[in-house]
Amino acid sequence: MRTGNPVLKNEVFSRSRNSSSTMTLGGTVFKTSILLLFLLGTAVYTWYQYYQGVDITMMMIIGAVGSFIVALITVFIKKAAPVTAPIYAALEGFFLGGLSSYIEASYPGIVIQAAALTFAVMGGLLFLYSTRIIKVTKKFRLMVISATIGIFIVYAVNILLRIFLQAEVPYLHSSGAIGIGVSIFIVAIAALNLVLDFDFIERGAKRGAPKYMEWYGAFGLIITLAWLYIEILRLLRKIRR
Repeated sequence: MRTGNPVLKNEVFSRSRNSSSTMTLGGTVFKTSILLLFLLGTAVYTWYQYYQGVDITMMMIIGAVGSFIVALITVFIKKAAPVTAPIYAALEGFFLGGLSSYIEASYPGIVIQAAALTFAVMGGLLFLYSTRIIKVTKKFRLMVISATIGIFIVYAVNILLRIFLQAEVPYLHSSGAIGIGVSIFIVAIAALNLVLDFDFIERGAKRGAPKYMEWYGAFGLIITLAWLYIEILRLLRKIRR
């Protein structure tokens, strides 16, 4: 039982299956909704500050660095998820709100399109998964995990090239046909990671994970949703350009 999301690992559930207060699907959905409210709240606040003429650079830096640190804490101290997951979502909102406001200023209307597409993709995949039109098999998991690892290796190489050689991976940020095709592929892989997350959380609930794992499962879903939103935003930006 595996998932492309590095936060959600099989061992998380297998070590905690004897808890008296267990994880449920409904509880995880509720916690995910709470985290989304935290994220949207800080994102809207950052957006508002930007359009009031406030320099939001520091908000974005705090959001990016802070969310990364809190995410690591959550991964290593899973029982802290009921506290750290909302903090992570709020910090992530500062970064996403700032990023969205900057891009919206250059491409009006792009943010609402990206947000709508993100939730539409999530809803569509959840329907396909719940009706078992999409089935998570061993080959499916292997394909998505391999592609996800490959994408993040390319991103890491691109960062190193920018730092040391002032260069970048060809076509990764270009707006031509190949660059758009690359973004479509990445969006597809990010979306398929949601399917793996749905499957993993469902299995965890069946195996009797402890109650705090609802927060941890929701935390993992928020990470994937944030990645999917950023990739859709990048794709739409390339198309506009």
